[in-house]
Amino acid sequence: MYPGIWQILLIVVILILLFGRGKISDLMGDVAKGIKSFKKGIAEDDTESKPVKSLDHSAADDAKSAEAQAQAQEKTGTS
Repeated sequence: MYPGIWQILLIVVILILLFGRGKISDLMGDVAKGIKSFKKGIAEDDTESKPVKSLDHSAADDAKSAEAQAQAQEKTGTS
């Protein structure tokens, strides 16, 4: 059931006759460029996806605004 060596050689010869050696080598070169580009893209995604440490300023800002409101209310004398 598996293709024999002669069947594989016949298919290779037919492909070379249809496409020529130049087209097949160009196709393989394009495939290699695509693989390199894919690997480069994956490598760039890995460097971009590293988590960046950042401070949560929203909690500090909320505390400052609450303190400022309390001071404003003390100055005006309202509760």
